[in-house]
Amino acid sequence: MRDFSLLILAWMSLLVVLPVIRCKEQRELSEGNLLVVTVATKETDGFRRFMRSARHFNYTIKVLGRGEPWKGGDYMTTPGGGQKVRLLKAGLQEMKEEDKVILFIDSYDVVFASGPKELLKKFQQTRHKVVFSAETLIWPDRHLEDKHPHFREGKRFLGSGGFIGYVPNLKEMVADWTGEDNDSDQLFFTKIYINPEKRKSINITLDNRCRMFQNLHGSLDEVVLKFEDGQVRARNVLYDTLPVVVHGNGPTKLQINYLSNYIPTVWTFETGCSGCLEDLRPLSGLKSEYPLVVIGIFIQQPTPFVSVFFESLLKLEYPKNRLKLFIYNQEQHHEVEVSSFLKDHEKAYQVHLGFLSHTIFGSGFKCDVMNHPLSPFRPIIAPMITREGRLWTNFWGALSADGYYARSEDYVDIVQGRRVGVWNVPYLTKVYLVKASLLHEELSSNDLFSSGTLDLDMAFCHNARNKGVFMYVTNMHTFGRMLSTENYQMSHLHNDLWQIFENPKDWEERYIHENYTKIMRDKLIETPCPDVYWFPLFSDIGCDHIVQEMENFGQWSGGRNTDTRIQGGYENVPTIDIHMTQINYEKEWQKLLLDYIAPITETMYPGYYTKAQFDLAFVVRYKPDEQPFLRPHHDASTFTINIALNQKVLDYQGGGCRFIRYNCSVEAPRKGWALMHPGRLTHYHEGLRTTAGTRYIAVSFVDP
Repeated sequence: MRDFSLLILAWMSLLVVLPVIRCKEQRELSEGNLLVVTVATKETDGFRRFMRSARHFNYTIKVLGRGEPWKGGDYMTTPGGGQKVRLLKAGLQEMKEEDKVILFIDSYDVVFASGPKELLKKFQQTRHKVVFSAETLIWPDRHLEDKHPHFREGKRFLGSGGFIGYVPNLKEMVADWTGEDNDSDQLFFTKIYINPEKRKSINITLDNRCRMFQNLHGSLDEVVLKFEDGQVRARNVLYDTLPVVVHGNGPTKLQINYLSNYIPTVWTFETGCSGCLEDLRPLSGLKSEYPLVVIGIFIQQPTPFVSVFFESLLKLEYPKNRLKLFIYNQEQHHEVEVSSFLKDHEKAYQVHLGFLSHTIFGSGFKCDVMNHPLSPFRPIIAPMITREGRLWTNFWGALSADGYYARSEDYVDIVQGRRVGVWNVPYLTKVYLVKASLLHEELSSNDLFSSGTLDLDMAFCHNARNKGVFMYVTNMHTFGRMLSTENYQMSHLHNDLWQIFENPKDWEERYIHENYTKIMRDKLIETPCPDVYWFPLFSDIGCDHIVQEMENFGQWSGGRNTDTRIQGGYENVPTIDIHMTQINYEKEWQKLLLDYIAPITETMYPGYYTKAQFDLAFVVRYKPDEQPFLRPHHDASTFTINIALNQKVLDYQGGGCRFIRYNCSVEAPRKGWALMHPGRLTHYHEGLRTTAGTRYIAVSFVDP
């Protein structure tokens, strides 16, 4: 009975003691126990990104190797990284606290997705003293595959780019390191891990289900972005875990760049781009001299609206004495525009002509990027410019395996403005800003724009990526458009007139009256005579270019009744004119009528719908000594459009149009304004005498 009592007492004592021991083992680590240690011999764009994410979660960071030359090799393609082990071993010698937890992590290609509290909790839940990140692929010695322990679930192979452990255990782990700086750190740690005695002694395991560490190499299909409660995480869908650290190891640098456009709160659905306004330097707030900007303008093929580009350059709200222009024109067709700009404005800028190897801006776009705040901490940044009505832009969101275009998941949302921010991207073209110091340091190589068979921009971006230089595109403002250079004709005097199909928005801005879009809103349509409507249509430049195009063509009719240009060969009311068909402009003219006249017609003549088909469209010239007026007549049309192409008093005297039935005249036609009136039956009219100068009008006889 006594023995039985003693046994019961001992068992009860065990019940009392064990919970105490277990509670001690499970004592929650405080964030003060954690120190993040990384090696960064140079402050790169990737390192700065790492530090921003660390500061966001209040991690304490210790950086080893600052200012040292990197001797750890290029272990993107060959083993290396031994320098990190040497620096870690030396750093650990200074650490005496046995309960200190060290997170040793790469920094150039790493971002934090959560904070120290979650990391320490997950570390303690492993019940090991050292936990390494895990990988799908074995590196660098495939022959060691069979020696790795098996798990019922998860990844088997060690990744040395991230591990966490207590100081004493880490000291034991690196104690035997005697290798060279360019030896493989991963191979060193792998051999320790696959050694059963050392693995047990140091108490090492792998984060095989990616609860703490997510290595992207070999696992890209497992990782998606998870947007929730104003924060963005990388979610491993294979194991349904939310890793704390995301590492773009090996050849996954572009993928970590993509993910870090969002993680941890860079862009969210709730806040948009939270970091986009950081480090901006408003030009209006500069106390010193404005930064000197070199603008390289490259005209390497026939390009529409070159003169408009130079005009927009003049409108930049930036001191001209702080701009240097480099103009390289290899297209003889554009020599007139370039020469005209230089003649009028060369003294205002520092201008150089010839060949330059560094592109800052390119041609083939319209842009006002210099009118917006600049960020000095983004060394290469491009304003997003798009092709009107297309998804074509001056950036790629991703690259294919062979280094060419691939569409990222967010590309369409960025292009269409559903996601607005500043985006780390792998490729830019046409127009980008480059920090000058970059061209003297990381990108100082003479072959910066050369790389095998790649074109100039692809080579530039390839070399920038290889140097770890980040490239950004911003869609926070509307900066301009990318022009289509396809089908650009050079057989006319003003070839831009023919761009209504290829570049409709640019064509409109150039040639349509600035008040056209206000016609309905501001009630700009006037009614000078019954059922005669008068409204702005063409800009001054549009009028001038049409007149100059016709005069350049020069084949004016003789104003006789016999006219082989029309069906039947007989004109009842002849004028001295040139038909749109003669200059191959009939398709463009019909689109003008359909896009800009038909909406007015359908509004002012309710119930009438037109397809803007026309029998005749032509430019008429009136001169006192040639054809000064036009006798009374009906037009052979359902309705007629009559557009004044030059200015009364300034260009001619007299002129106008009189509607005889209503005894109503329009005697002071405004340049660029269109008269619209019925053609048959009701609006019998005549062209009033031009007494001096030359008057031009564009006329269209429109039928359904």
